[in-house]
Amino acid sequence: MRDPYQDLAVSLRVEMSKSAGSALSGVPAELGTITDTGLKLDNFKDEIQDFLVADFLTTLHLPPFFIVGTTTLADAEDEPIGTPSPRTRFDFEPTLVEEVRVNLADGLLPGERVLVIPTNGGDDFVVMCRVVNGSA
Repeated sequence: MRDPYQDLAVSLRVEMSKSAGSALSGVPAELGTITDTGLKLDNFKDEIQDFLVADFLTTLHLPPFFIVGTTTLADAEDEPIGTPSPRTRFDFEPTLVEEVRVNLADGLLPGERVLVIPTNGGDDFVVMCRVVNGSA
């Protein structure tokens, strides 16, 4: 006997997949490369000097972790004074750090590959993220 819930689940999965594909089909995305003077898209002959970069504000989830190091006293200018302590383990509990800004623009280097979304009829280009080879 066939499971009617299984048939319903399969039907829902198929319809959701169609809807997602349809929603994303109108969003053009391009791969490009950051250059010394701008952005070069794979499928566009001219280099783009004036482009936008996505800016993300997020919450950083830190798992429990530890760091081994030393401590040293510092003067008013944060210059070390005295002798460093013996090596010590510093244990950190899980933590959420809110309103962490991911500033992609500061980290883009020439030669890096990026995902770009053209907007405003191709008048503006937004670099969404850096992309890397998953097998590297």
